[in-house]
Amino acid sequence: MARPPVPWATQPFSEEPGCAMWSCGVLNGTGRGEDQLLCPHSHLVLSVLSLLCLVVGVPVGLGYNALLVLVNLCDQSSMTMPDVYFVNMAVAGLVLSALAPVHLLGPMASGWALWGFSSEVHVTLLVLFNVCSLVTMYSTALLCLDCYIERALPRTYMSSVYNTRHVCGFVWGGALLTSFSSLLFYICSHVAARIVECSRMQNAEAADAILVFIGYLVPAMAVLYALVLISRIRKEDTPLDQDAGRLDPSVHRLLVATVCTQFGLWTPHYLTLLGHTLLTARGKPVDGHDLGILLFAKDLSRLLAFSSSPVMPLLYRYMNRNFPSKLQRLIKKMHCRHQSCSVDHAGAQQRSA
Repeated sequence: MARPPVPWATQPFSEEPGCAMWSCGVLNGTGRGEDQLLCPHSHLVLSVLSLLCLVVGVPVGLGYNALLVLVNLCDQSSMTMPDVYFVNMAVAGLVLSALAPVHLLGPMASGWALWGFSSEVHVTLLVLFNVCSLVTMYSTALLCLDCYIERALPRTYMSSVYNTRHVCGFVWGGALLTSFSSLLFYICSHVAARIVECSRMQNAEAADAILVFIGYLVPAMAVLYALVLISRIRKEDTPLDQDAGRLDPSVHRLLVATVCTQFGLWTPHYLTLLGHTLLTARGKPVDGHDLGILLFAKDLSRLLAFSSSPVMPLLYRYMNRNFPSKLQRLIKKMHCRHQSCSVDHAGAQQRSA
C-alpha cells in the first residue's frame, strides 16, 4: 500500500535505487483528468531538460568556470573589481556543476532516482546548494554596489581589488553561517523524536523562510537600490565623466546582464520555497494536486538554478572585452613554457650574432 505523500522539503528518501521520489500516482483520486494527462508530459519535459543539463550544461559549466578562474588567477595584476566577483561566482558555479548530477539524478529528483542515499547526505548536499545560492546572489548584489561606488567615487579605494577579495571571503563565511542556521532546522526535522531540544525546531519550512528572506529579498533590495543609484549617476553631467574611474559601458552592460540572468534563473527557486512555506502555514494538508504542482515547480526551478553555472561564464566571456586578451596571454605563456628552451636558444643566437 502506497504511503501518503508528505511535503517535499521534509520527505524521506527511498534507499532503493531507481525508486522515484514521487510519480503521477499523487494525482490519482483527485478527479482531475486533465492533470493525470499532463503529468506524463511534464515528466518527459523534465527528463529531457535534465539530460540536456547533464550532457551539455555540466561540462560547459565545469570547463568555462574553471577557465574563468584560471585565466584571472594566472594574471592577477590585471584583475579588476568585477573580475574578483566573477571569480567568486565561478567558484560557486564549479560547486553547482559538481552537485548537478547528484541533484538531478538522485532521490532529490522527482522524475527518476538512479540511486539513493541517507538523510545525512541529503542534508549535506542541500546545505552546499544553499551556500552556492547565497554566494551567487550576494556576489551579484555586492558587484552592483561596488560598481556604484567606483562610479561615484572613482579616486577612492573602497571598491579596490584588495578589498573585494576580503569581501568575497566574508561572503563565503556568511553563507556558511546562514546555511548552518538552516541546517539546524533540517537536522531537527529528522531527529526531533530523539532529541528534546529539537522539539521546537521541527519545522523545516522555517529554514526555507530564512533562505527566502536572507538569500533573496535582502540581495534583491540591494541590487535594486544600486541600479537606481547607478542610473541616476549616468544621467547626471558631472566633472567625473572624463575621469579614468568612469564606469566602462561594457562593464555596465555586463552588470545589467548579470543581474537579469542571475535573478531570472534563481527567482523560481526561491518562489517555490516561499510557495511551499505559505501552503504549509495555512495549517491545511497539501492535496495531491498541490503537491504535484509543487514538486514539478521545485524540479524545474532547481534545474534553472543549475543552469546558471554554464550561463554566467559564457556571459563573462562574450561581454568582457578584456577576457579574450587575458586568455591569449595565458595560452602564449603556456605555449612558451613548453618551448622555453628552443626560444631561449634562438634568442641567444640572435644576441651573439
